[in-house]
Amino acid sequence: MISTSNNLQQISTDMRRTILKMTNLAGAGHVGGSLSEIDILTALYFSVMNIDPQNPSWEDRDRFILSKGHASPGYYTVLAHKKYFDMSVLDTFDQVDSKLQAHPDMHKCPGVDYSVGSLGQGLSVGIGMALGAAHNKKSFKTFVLLGDGESQEGQVWEALMYAGAKKVKNIVAIFDYNKVQLSSPMAQNTDLYPLAPKLNAFNWRVLEVDGHDMEKLEQILTLAAVSSSEGPVAVIAHTVKGKGVSFMEGDYHWHGQAPNNEQLAKGLAELEGGCQL
Repeated sequence: MISTSNNLQQISTDMRRTILKMTNLAGAGHVGGSLSEIDILTALYFSVMNIDPQNPSWEDRDRFILSKGHASPGYYTVLAHKKYFDMSVLDTFDQVDSKLQAHPDMHKCPGVDYSVGSLGQGLSVGIGMALGAAHNKKSFKTFVLLGDGESQEGQVWEALMYAGAKKVKNIVAIFDYNKVQLSSPMAQNTDLYPLAPKLNAFNWRVLEVDGHDMEKLEQILTLAAVSSSEGPVAVIAHTVKGKGVSFMEGDYHWHGQAPNNEQLAKGLAELEGGCQL
């Protein structure tokens, strides 16, 4: 475990640089959502989750599902920094036969607990994992990270309704709430606002946090993990799409666009001074 939030912030800054480099090299990848989620993933993988990178199939490990599977550059970056595989593998992102496909594949990539296909399915699978754990008398936690756009889908709300009604334990749904989707701000589309009272109405305990404040993220995600032993917990992490790179922040055009060489240099230069969180 990493001992201080300052250390975690530095790790997160380093991983932002990695995301820019790997997507630039591949000429593809969803940068905006990877940058908005990376602080959440850093807190989970370096502080909150009970995992063993040397034994990815450990039966009692906590599980993680990236339901917003297109944001895989951020996910792969965290797995590499946690030494699930060598950092050099990141250079193969999105190539044919690579371990690192555009959407995570549990049969190819060490550390991936669920192969992500169409968006909107991750929470249902996570609830199934939590129910399976209860059936087998296991106490591991399952964390599911959802994006804004997929959270408009009916399957997500059916899963929320089921888990709330059945008081499913040891499931934590984390909303990377950057309020920007594929081609518009959420406010101009099917807006989720107000999200917290809706989740409360579905019988989930709801916690809210600044998704770029590492100290508070650690505290809230730890509280969510502990509280989930009593029933489902939702964490609304208020984030910024493209966080850390000024010309990407809040801009939906960076949803699925990789930086060119000039943009890469500019982004890396902004991140050299440390993470402004």
